Amino acid sequence: MASTASNAFAYHEPGIVTIMILTAFLLLLNITNYALDRLVYSGLLGQILIGVWFGTPGTHWLSDSMVLAAQQLGYLGLILLVYEGGLQTNIKTLKANLLLSSAVAITGIALPIGLSCVLQRLLDITPVEAFAAGAALCLTSLGTTFTVLKTSGLTESRLGVVLTSAAMMDDVVGLVMVQIISSLGEAASSFSATTVIRPVFVSIAFAVIVPAACKWLVLPATKWCYAQGLPSAKPAGLAYLATRQVRFVAHTLFLIAMVAGSTYAGTSNLFAAYLTGAVVTWHDSVMDSLGSAKLPPTAAKTHASPQTQGQASEPLATPADADGRSGDGTSKPADGTSSQQVLKSRNECAGTTIYNTYYHTPLETILKPLFFASIGFSIPITQMFSAAVVWRGILYALLMTFAKLVCGMWLLRLPGVAIPERIRKALSKVSVAHWYLWCKPTQRQHKPNTTATSAADAIPPAAPVQDGAQLTPATQARAQSSISAKPLSLYPAAILGSAMVARGEIGFLISSVAQSTGVFANKDIFLVVTWAIFLCTLFGPVTVGLLVRRVKTLQDTERAQKSGRQDPLGIWGITSSS
Repeated sequence: MASTASNAFAYHEPGIVTIMILTAFLLLLNITNYALDRLVYSGLLGQILIGVWFGTPGTHWLSDSMVLAAQQLGYLGLILLVYEGGLQTNIKTLKANLLLSSAVAITGIALPIGLSCVLQRLLDITPVEAFAAGAALCLTSLGTTFTVLKTSGLTESRLGVVLTSAAMMDDVVGLVMVQIISSLGEAASSFSATTVIRPVFVSIAFAVIVPAACKWLVLPATKWCYAQGLPSAKPAGLAYLATRQVRFVAHTLFLIAMVAGSTYAGTSNLFAAYLTGAVVTWHDSVMDSLGSAKLPPTAAKTHASPQTQGQASEPLATPADADGRSGDGTSKPADGTSSQQVLKSRNECAGTTIYNTYYHTPLETILKPLFFASIGFSIPITQMFSAAVVWRGILYALLMTFAKLVCGMWLLRLPGVAIPERIRKALSKVSVAHWYLWCKPTQRQHKPNTTATSAADAIPPAAPVQDGAQLTPATQARAQSSISAKPLSLYPAAILGSAMVARGEIGFLISSVAQSTGVFANKDIFLVVTWAIFLCTLFGPVTVGLLVRRVKTLQDTERAQKSGRQDPLGIWGITSSS
């Protein structure tokens, strides 16, 4: 018979040393994060260094079991961090910048792998080892990207959308790379093409099936519910379905289902977490559109939920307006509930509100610090200071930094470059559509220019767009001239390239898999790759923080002096709510 001890884990009160170490660990993670966020928008840098200090490579103050628990809890923080990024994604701007994001991602993947051929001369290694090193350095840290964007306030900007999308594509490629490197380390007879292409096709399937299900299943069901009046139904059981607590449970279960399903299917669970957040935001915009149609026009016009504010949602339904008035003049929908109560209830159930209420505090104070500390745990700091390893690691880090900085070139417009007429016209159409999505609403509502001296001077109005507004001649001219205009500054390109520099968790994972499976036959290449990942992860966030701080200083100076200068970020800094 099994003993009692084997059927349970006995409780033991931790010693005072353990209590003090854990207390210092958590406090220092939050203190350094606060201090460095205020200085250079890079609090995660301090958290990584605290992980190096307290972990196995450093002082070993945390036991192996504590390090393992911190890594696992930290990964939960990474999932929630990516989920938050999905919540803050504007679907329309994501689609408008999909091609640009793809170009940035492809550049950021191809160049590091190509430049890694230099390692064949530096370390006398095989092409397979060089490919594995490039695979570890071709990725962008999702956790670092979302943290930097959130800290700098660029999450909802066009620059943030492009960067987020490119980093997400890198993550999907990273999962494929893990499978490839793992397969390369196995016997040739066991290598299967299925293990390589499966993550790609499963990711594509998720990217296609989830939006299709939203359009053909969720949207009709939501319309039917509003047609039946379920969101404002009188029976207590039905009304309770629209409360914040039920929405929290529904969002959480949806996130768990997506993460578990994607993992078992063979794709990235971080990609699934991002899709989950984007779907929740889309559904909130749908409900906002349907609910606003039932409100009086004055109430609907001034309303926007926290995460859909500024998003021009499609008119998904047009129920008859019920412009009732209470005795005190308060607008009421058809069921007699005041407009203010309806709007307040809808805002309280929005995805961002639920996230901020239930997830934000534990993520920011415990889970996210543990995630970045776990990156520090994986750095073999005691083995990295051989002279031959150090100078090779620094040189390789410089090459990998350059490879990612080149991604920012996609945001530059080079003056004086001749563009063929056919391409110029195509770019004009794309640019006009872009300015419609990003210019302020007031810029789309100016009256047509009636001062043109001739018919040739007048620009014909654009075709009606989805919400019925039209592009003004001034907006069209501004959009078309943006193709050949000089860039306002290099800040957008520099911020994008620097944000792509940070590697992190998946890069360390790939290099560790390459070492453990025997792909890295040379013992120094793992340390050189670790140096490059470590330096890039430090350099990227600090550089972005300094650039953002400079941009904010210029913006504040312009607001104070009103000199008429344009925003240094130009169109790349415009948010969907601008």
